Amino acid sequence: MQPVPVPHVDAESFQDFLGTVRRFVDEVLIPRERELEETGVIPAAVAASMRELGLCGLSIHPDYGGLGLSLSQELALHEVLSEAAQGFRYVYGSNVGIGSRGLALDGTEAQKARYLPRLASGELVASFCLTEPEAGSDAASLITRAERGPGPDGDDGYRLTGTKRFITNADVAGLFTVMARSGGAPGARGISAFLVPRETPGVRVGKPERKLGHRGGNVCDVTFDGAWVPADALLGGVEGKGFATAMRTLDSGRLSVAANCLGQMRRAIDEAARYALQRRQFGQAVADFQLVQALLADSETDWAAARSLVYDAGRAYDTGAEVQRLAACAKYFASEALGRVADRCLQVLGGAGYIADYPLERIFRDARVARIYEGTSQIMQLVIARQLLKSYE
Repeated sequence: MQPVPVPHVDAESFQDFLGTVRRFVDEVLIPRERELEETGVIPAAVAASMRELGLCGLSIHPDYGGLGLSLSQELALHEVLSEAAQGFRYVYGSNVGIGSRGLALDGTEAQKARYLPRLASGELVASFCLTEPEAGSDAASLITRAERGPGPDGDDGYRLTGTKRFITNADVAGLFTVMARSGGAPGARGISAFLVPRETPGVRVGKPERKLGHRGGNVCDVTFDGAWVPADALLGGVEGKGFATAMRTLDSGRLSVAANCLGQMRRAIDEAARYALQRRQFGQAVADFQLVQALLADSETDWAAARSLVYDAGRAYDTGAEVQRLAACAKYFASEALGRVADRCLQVLGGAGYIADYPLERIFRDARVARIYEGTSQIMQLVIARQLLKSYE
């Protein structure tokens, strides 16, 4: 099918757009899943159609060429899109999420005008560089440095030195948002964010890592070997705000991950239920056995509970409320629920679920990383508990 771009949308138009995306998933993405798994490459025509559909600009304001959706609307699209193989998400995920959110929240007007239109169209791919070899969950301990000093032509700027680890879309990114330590302040207060174009001398991207799942989307190391950027590359023009920007970005990012989990759960349940109705043992459909029904019922309950939590958090975010605790709850519960659902649904298929001819084998592999990226389940527990206890002080 030929995707039809939709302008920034009211509620009624959004439902039309959601229907278009639903058809695109069913008619274009799902039929190409096997190809994606076997080649590890997103078909160029599919990626182009996703860009034409406007998926790279979901969260970007219409003034910069995006659709300007509310987070609740964006979550609904993530849920539908994530029913297809997770590798397809790499076409648009970082551009509407952590790759652009910090720029949209805290960038200067000049920075937004320079980059956001190209991100919204998909012409430019963005990557978010926070994690380091020795700074994962403890992100405030990062050691990449940004030292103030003149460039080759004597202009004022910063020289970046350090290595970032597991950077999504680094192999295709044209712009990196890099968290680096500037000035002398310790901990999180000493971290600033910088917008670094890929062509900057001293930027080196490593080879894509071999991963358990999410085939078609790559993560790589990115090394900054004295990479100099001008002073106007400092995000927002203010030092020391990088960590705060990263944390604000992660609130919406965690909700996006949670919505992705919803889509994967829905697809897993659908695949298991259809199989159970068709597969016969002991003279009857597997779906007639109560223990199989229990697996499906528990999975449907996990999906429904997670969905309520995710959209509750999304609506709160759209009102401007503080959602750090609620976003962590949603991401924690939805990602853990996805693991349970994927495991149960694979069990419904029995031996067939372990075979790559059936989508559940891929869903099971893709599901595992949801409990790790954008904050591990254990970090989510700490965020939830600390925010909860603060409310009693």
